[in-house]
Amino acid sequence: MWSRLISAALFLAAAAAPQTLRVDFPAESPVTVVSADWGASEASPRGGALVVDLRTTLRLRNSGAAPIRGITLVVLAQEVTPGGKASVSVPSLNVAPGETFPVRIDLRLLRPLQTGPGPLVRVELDGVLFDDLTFYGPDRLNSRRTMTAWEIEARRDRRYFKSVLAARGPEGLREEILASLAREADRPSLDVQVSRRGRATALASGRRVEFAFLRWPDAPIEPLAGAALIGPQEARDAALEVRNRSGRAVRYFEIGWILEDRLGREYLAGSVPAELKLRPGETAQVSTDTTLRFSRPVAVEAMKGFVSRVEFDDGELWVPSRHHLAEERLDRLVGPSPEEQRLANLYRKRGLEALIDELNRF
Repeated sequence: MWSRLISAALFLAAAAAPQTLRVDFPAESPVTVVSADWGASEASPRGGALVVDLRTTLRLRNSGAAPIRGITLVVLAQEVTPGGKASVSVPSLNVAPGETFPVRIDLRLLRPLQTGPGPLVRVELDGVLFDDLTFYGPDRLNSRRTMTAWEIEARRDRRYFKSVLAARGPEGLREEILASLAREADRPSLDVQVSRRGRATALASGRRVEFAFLRWPDAPIEPLAGAALIGPQEARDAALEVRNRSGRAVRYFEIGWILEDRLGREYLAGSVPAELKLRPGETAQVSTDTTLRFSRPVAVEAMKGFVSRVEFDDGELWVPSRHHLAEERLDRLVGPSPEEQRLANLYRKRGLEALIDELNRF
């Protein structure tokens, strides 16, 4: 009873504060705030912390001169408290200059009960991606790289579905979208928690397992060798040897990580990222402190790896083609791009004509 009364009192005090939710965008930002409020949010005490359930929708305006394709926001209840910071990314936008658009925020954050004056929650801009792939923002979360990759995948997938429509007509497009929905429903799942190096908990009987790599002739990075330490419920200490076979310097890449169990079932477990400067023709040894912890024991029999993303020194990105993914049957394991999910959901909610109209907007 007392707990509920304290919770209600704290929430009412917070809601009555003049700046419970504050949106801090730079004065020169190409995105401006039309409306922002506390929405259906709640705040309640838990131990020595305040739990903030933020449930609101911001309405923003494209105040710049180019269409917006993606946006990432940083949401802060407390900068240094664990659980006090999160982010919200919205890809696959098509917001013309002057238009407004919503950004839904649905997060749980923590902050100390004893804090100074100011808002409970602050929303900042990490970055905006435009139609010409230029970017605005501090990019503290590397959102430029992520949103650019999403946009390249979106263009790839729209071209594919438009080519299906041109070659096979509306019914052919329907078949492809239904196949996408079926793959998503049948995709094998393995709950994986990704963390930095810590105390090993399941590797007393672990063993070193080598990667078998899928290789594509046009991939800028060629994986040469690699292995990781595998235990009943985790995989870690992945080490790779790669070569830059392109004619351009590379500063970042990711290797997708697939696990196969004793029954032949495959799971996309995560990726091995690498920040480095790799000149054309150079070979490098890459190790990672990432640990993949599984929600249940998995008897890993084999591992595969594939190049899933490459960033060149000038910021341009490479991603696998749909042909690559289908050829190796990776489309069964790799989730659809945010754009393919959006188009499939549009078909499911509004039908084939709405999907065709949306494709024709681009």
